[in-house]
Amino acid sequence: MKQTMRQIIFAAATIGGLLISPVTALAQGLFAPVIQVNDRVITQYEINQRVALLKALGVPGNPSELAPKQLIEDRLKLDVTSAVGLTLTEEGIDAGVAEFAGRANLTPDALFAGLATQGVDRQTFIDFIVAGVSWRELIRARYSGRVSISDGDVDKALSAVSGGSSVRVLLSEIIIPIPPEQEAEVQAVAERISQMKSITEFSSAARKYSATGTRGQGGRLGWMPITNLPVALRPILLGLAPGEVTDPLPFQGAVALFQMRAIEESDYKAPEIAAIEYAAYYIPGGRTEAALATAAKIKNQVNTCDDLYGIAKGQPAEVLERGAKKPDELPRDIAIELAKLDKGEVSTNLTRADGQTLVFLMLCGRTPAIAEDASRDDISRQLRNQQLESYANGFLEELRADARIIYK
Repeated sequence: MKQTMRQIIFAAATIGGLLISPVTALAQGLFAPVIQVNDRVITQYEINQRVALLKALGVPGNPSELAPKQLIEDRLKLDVTSAVGLTLTEEGIDAGVAEFAGRANLTPDALFAGLATQGVDRQTFIDFIVAGVSWRELIRARYSGRVSISDGDVDKALSAVSGGSSVRVLLSEIIIPIPPEQEAEVQAVAERISQMKSITEFSSAARKYSATGTRGQGGRLGWMPITNLPVALRPILLGLAPGEVTDPLPFQGAVALFQMRAIEESDYKAPEIAAIEYAAYYIPGGRTEAALATAAKIKNQVNTCDDLYGIAKGQPAEVLERGAKKPDELPRDIAIELAKLDKGEVSTNLTRADGQTLVFLMLCGRTPAIAEDASRDDISRQLRNQQLESYANGFLEELRADARIIYK
């Protein structure tokens, strides 16, 4: 009976915006708004319930931190789905619950019973499903026309399935910018470096000529799986003996050289990468002191690619580029920089517009290749979902950047 009354109070607060009176001090605290997202509110009760749900589902991470973040996102999703008139029917909700339960080989009733033992109310889970399913339907309607998966895309993914490698390499790099009308001079320097055999000599050249952040370390990079690197570059590197240097490789506005310091095989087989998600924020001024200071400030303000939407808010759309591409579709210089990064790490080694624009480049993540037993239809569907997910993440962060979020 007490549980039923609590649900009635919560329903009244959610639907009508009024609490049944009189209420206890505890109830006032539980059902009072603690976060406002545009015109919608989040109560402490809802946060507590989402924490319990995340624990029951075994979601990785800190439930106390994830719960308010997810509830804010749910409010943003409900705002936009309501604005376009997308409302789930009872049948749609039931189908969403059944789909979720089926992933754990449970019936909906068994799922609700299990959640109840963890303190999760039925309505809490239904609210979770409504936000997720309606958002998925909106994303499909909004972006499906932009997603195109060709037979060639599937073929590439299939060929990548048999990839993967246990080889990792230890490289040094030199990237030399090409100022206007100095192509011949830079090419001559690069040709001279390409003949070097000494690791010490190459490191000295890196400190003298290289424009990358590794110049202070003599161009030395850490160990990396060969699968992190662009496909076209792998045979060039694997053809080097330790100490040997590549021929000069053309980059955008620069020339690059790589020296093999060491190569080894291990028991671990790094997966082939199907897609690389990255963000590039463009800062005027190139490698000037002011532009680099701006980049350093931004680096201290962001932890994920999503945070860059807040940095770019109010600026022209072209200042921030975000995408998920197959490794061989990336510009060579972007691909090389991303190969050095782990998720959430940043590079400021590149420029655009003839050196007038600094590229604040961030790795958002890498998607491993499809499982070996996947069919062509499975692969096509997964590639399609990857593209839709990228669009969805970008759209959600746009909504967050434009939202009015108040913590009470």
